[in-house]
Amino acid sequence: MKTKNKIESFLQPVGKGVSAIFSKAALFSTVFSLLAVLLIAGCGGTSDENNQTLSSADIVCDPDNGGITLPDGFCASLVVDSIGPARHIAIAPNGDIYVKTRTEQGGIAALRDTTGDYKADIIEHFSDMTPMRNGILWETGMAVHNGYIWASNTEAVYRWPMPDNGALVPDGDPEIVVSGFPEQQSHDSKSITFDDSGYLYVNVGAPSNACQQQPRTPGSLGEDPCSQLERQAGIWRFSANTLGQTQQDDGTHYATGIRNVVGLDWNSSDNALYVAQHGRDQLNQLWPDLYTQEDNAELPAEEIFRITEGANAGWPYCYYDQRLGQKVLAPEYGGDGVEVGRCSEYLDPVTAFPGHWAPNALLFYTGEHFPVRYQGGAFVAFHGSWNRAPLPQQGYKVSFIPFDDGGLSSDYETFADGFAGTDSISGPGEAEHRPMGLAMAPDGALYISDSKIGRIWRVVYSGDN
Repeated sequence: MKTKNKIESFLQPVGKGVSAIFSKAALFSTVFSLLAVLLIAGCGGTSDENNQTLSSADIVCDPDNGGITLPDGFCASLVVDSIGPARHIAIAPNGDIYVKTRTEQGGIAALRDTTGDYKADIIEHFSDMTPMRNGILWETGMAVHNGYIWASNTEAVYRWPMPDNGALVPDGDPEIVVSGFPEQQSHDSKSITFDDSGYLYVNVGAPSNACQQQPRTPGSLGEDPCSQLERQAGIWRFSANTLGQTQQDDGTHYATGIRNVVGLDWNSSDNALYVAQHGRDQLNQLWPDLYTQEDNAELPAEEIFRITEGANAGWPYCYYDQRLGQKVLAPEYGGDGVEVGRCSEYLDPVTAFPGHWAPNALLFYTGEHFPVRYQGGAFVAFHGSWNRAPLPQQGYKVSFIPFDDGGLSSDYETFADGFAGTDSISGPGEAEHRPMGLAMAPDGALYISDSKIGRIWRVVYSGDN
């Protein structure tokens, strides 16, 4: 109000001399708008130099970035150090954070910062929608979308209306949106995302490694055709606005031949679904005459696909060899590591990573806080490998893929690293942290969750290069 009074005092003599051209109200509006622009430009608003949208008070950084390394100009702080093994993560418009956890306290942890330091000082748990597995609630999918908190377990996708009256967690039982998925033990997480036209996309993973007649048995051939492709190993689409749907009665089999997807996201800039596939395991253990231990560690690629309706990525008949730059026939179906055969018919990845890094989250960056080169690109959180032995395990990082010339690049770079806490590990149990979930806050900050102890990082751009 003081600023407004000063402007009105300035306008009184000026307004008398220009009343024939401008009314006092019009001139007040013009000057006030100009002043507002100047104030925003001077307080951390978007600029051509560093494209920041956060004020300097919002650039909160821990001295050691919470134990991770980032590119020049970026820094991180810990939102929380340990809430228990965390899976996917979502952020509400008011900044509240919702995290899927695999803990005894409850399926979803809700976090709130009430002091403005971007550290969670209120933590509540809710949701018991999943049967206990080994003493914990087994859940993965998490989203905030269209006025609802969404989640999924191994059996269903469900939602609650966003809490009102300042509440952090919703009341009552959730609404069941989709159920009726096949029961399975392997690759049973139902990861979710949404498009811009009212549809929900759900991953239904393959319940096996390579659809062998005798699962994970050396020399066992694959089922041909693979019966698992009928309801599994693909992406299913549903209405995001209809309750009580089932996979078989209401779902559209949107894409097939995809072994397992934990990270997926809709890209509005080119109106397409992108998914990160976990490649198959154990080429050397199952087919030692065809593959070396080095082959087993590097192959097959972890693939990022651009998916359109009807797409077929070729599992289990084929896998992608990033060293050859092509899909080849799987040994269970007569392949020798080089033969292409029927694999020329199937979808190739837009980006291919080394084998067994385990991509567990895929997020297109739609904010304006990060520099321009990051805007529109994709971040991928790699959970880290378990089956590259006897070679060292790899992954345990967050990578970035630029969006160039209307599509994701085939090139990628490391964005965040140091999660494992050591340069060489023989198994995931040795890693201090494993990147799991990614989310972007309304202000453009990037959040990363950890599945070991539940650490959550907030990454911002400070502009210090």
